[in-house]
Amino acid sequence: MHRSSPRAALRALAGAAALTAVLAACGSSGGTAHSSMPGTDHATVAPPAATSPGHSGTASMPGMSGMPGMADGSPGDGLSDVQDGYRLVATAASLPAGAAARYRFSVTGADGMPVTDFAVEQNERLHFYAVRSDLTGFQHVHPVMAANGHWTADLAALAPGHWRLYATFTPASGPGAGHDVVLSRPLTVPGRATAVALPAAAPAVEADGYTVTVNGDPAGGAAHPLTVRFTRNGAPVKDLEPYLGTYAHLTAFHAGDMAFAHLHPATPVKGRHGGPQLSFHAELQKPGDWRLFLQFRTGGVLHTAALTLHVA
Repeated sequence: MHRSSPRAALRALAGAAALTAVLAACGSSGGTAHSSMPGTDHATVAPPAATSPGHSGTASMPGMSGMPGMADGSPGDGLSDVQDGYRLVATAASLPAGAAARYRFSVTGADGMPVTDFAVEQNERLHFYAVRSDLTGFQHVHPVMAANGHWTADLAALAPGHWRLYATFTPASGPGAGHDVVLSRPLTVPGRATAVALPAAAPAVEADGYTVTVNGDPAGGAAHPLTVRFTRNGAPVKDLEPYLGTYAHLTAFHAGDMAFAHLHPATPVKGRHGGPQLSFHAELQKPGDWRLFLQFRTGGVLHTAALTLHVA
């Protein structure tokens, strides 16, 4: 949706290590959103999380007190609203459950003024994510910036619970120009909700009739390649459509604390269709379980596959 010249470092490392990988990401803009994956949104309504009809008030989430990712983190993991002199500023600490809502924010620089000069990365100046603390709810949207640097993100209905909102961008000028930045803020959606257990780590997952298989042996704190292969009814999928400048878009969040990792595609777009295998460059900062959200598009329809990857 940062670090010193991470994209340049990634490309250099990719060449030196002859990387084959990091996961496939998203379908194409303007396509009709669709996914059969429980608990995952991309401009669709988040599934209910044991919500009691008619109940309102402070979020009550059994087993979710002291939720991971609710405290500020260290620079680079996306768990702070401040990094490299940039700050994510918003007044809303909560949004209503069960209805589409708008989240307004700005990114300010060291002088406290809204930043307006952003580099275009994967076809957008800023990527915005809403993720529920148990990693069931997920939305990836592209907000609109006004001339004064104020952004508006249109979110589909959020299920009750604790959420975290992430803004990822690359400054085009000023301090940190050309470096990735990830900022986030917590958000509460009032209502009664129950935490959903994280699915066990598995190499493959089904999404809308497609089988998505992830291969690789990532280690926490080190860069490793990942490959993603797409099949349908046992046959290789070769009609992946470009989306956000690639054939698929991959994002990952750490199950322990909601740390953010934006995995960079290594497979270039060379035509109207791609597949069946894509490469990504994975830099997962710490060991443990990560929840990966892979978005891809076929036939004008955007699909989202989510799976758990264990990192040693």
